[in-house]
Amino acid sequence: MTNDQSELTDPTFPADFLWGAATAAYQIEGSAAEDGRTPSIWDTFSRTPGKVRNGDTGDVACDHYRRAPEDVKLMAELGLRSYRFSLSWPRIQPGGSGPANEAGLDFYRRLVDDLLGHGIEPWVTLYHWDLPQALEDAGGWPARDTAARFAEYAELAVAALGDRVRYWTTLNEPWCSAFLGYGSGVHAPGRSDGADAVRAGHHLMLGHGLAAQAMRASRADAEVGVTLNLYAISPLTGSPADADAARRIDGLANRFFLDPILRGEYPADVVADLREVTDFGHVRDEDLAVISTPLSVLGVNYYSRYVVGAPPEGEEPGPHWRKPSTWPGSEHVMFGDRGLPVTDMNWEIDAPGMVEVLTRLHREYPELPLYVTENGSAFIDEVVDGEVHDADRLAYFDAHLRACHEAIAAGVPLRGYFAWSLMDNFEWAWGYSKRFGMVYVDYETQARIPKSSAKWYAAVIRNNGLAAQ
Repeated sequence: MTNDQSELTDPTFPADFLWGAATAAYQIEGSAAEDGRTPSIWDTFSRTPGKVRNGDTGDVACDHYRRAPEDVKLMAELGLRSYRFSLSWPRIQPGGSGPANEAGLDFYRRLVDDLLGHGIEPWVTLYHWDLPQALEDAGGWPARDTAARFAEYAELAVAALGDRVRYWTTLNEPWCSAFLGYGSGVHAPGRSDGADAVRAGHHLMLGHGLAAQAMRASRADAEVGVTLNLYAISPLTGSPADADAARRIDGLANRFFLDPILRGEYPADVVADLREVTDFGHVRDEDLAVISTPLSVLGVNYYSRYVVGAPPEGEEPGPHWRKPSTWPGSEHVMFGDRGLPVTDMNWEIDAPGMVEVLTRLHREYPELPLYVTENGSAFIDEVVDGEVHDADRLAYFDAHLRACHEAIAAGVPLRGYFAWSLMDNFEWAWGYSKRFGMVYVDYETQARIPKSSAKWYAAVIRNNGLAAQ
């Protein structure tokens, strides 16, 4: 495939398909202590020795807080129709409670106005993992009060931006916040307690529901959704033990969030799987009605497939096993390796899994407009003569956009796609060692270099379609 996509004719996407790219505040903004911003759990976590590769922090990141006009101009040059970005909670509401910090809000007001001035639809995510440290000190997401504080923050945000922002995402990937932050401890705040992880997941969803209600009360025209990281799940073999492992991981990865939010109930089998971890006493009678507040849209983040199983009893895990589970109630489950090509994150590349996820949502849950709010890949990139030729990433995007088109052809109400990520950035516990961007960032100079994938994506947007194969 060449980078000159002059013959992009087939397959084509619906005329109103929304083409975008996504970022997150802590990963790109920098200016971590300016204009009243206070520390988040990621500021604290990244300063804890051994938690983030190379001791990297988001103090500077991509310096987007200072360079936003330059970055918006770049988005316009790429032809983006929408830009999904998150607000920094501790920049808007230092300490996680009280009045808004107007200096923080002013940054987002300017950003939204600049986007609209360039014809780019702003898509705002309220929470992409940067909980104010003060709220973590008060108990964090395992504490019920954090959900109420989140709803108050949502009110501040929509009051300031709701007249210009149509699309709102409450939470990005609450599974990661709950199970990586409070279960395995590999993400901020770095706690490792299965019961806390389950409580955190519930209170994240409760916060989502309370925020959705508060935002709708303020702006009846707000399009409110939530973004979940969802996986196709497969057993490594056809054995009953592997099938049960797949059921368990599907329950925790997918249905733990989908069923309360879209059906107003927890899956009975997941509750049973977790009976040694928690009795779900933290769930109050009215909670699930709040959590299942109707959505306008559902965001789907898709990267790969989970292949899982249970090693034969009495045998050591073989070479096809990657790692044991740290998931509450499913510690015996192992994650498998099928020998497929992988990204620099060691995630298997499985575009058909995206079709599986999207068609499953359409088949098993109440119909909603769906958006792929993140999809992308990390690879090792090099600048050669001022250019970055990222053929692997370009191929990844091409395969997954074809999967999106296949899902649309099957009747899935998929309305848009956001590439992850607009630019290289702070990749959480991996620091700056992994690059997901379509735009290369030289962290020493902050120069931006559009990669081959960015130029290819710009052509896809221009032509609203992909090259025929």
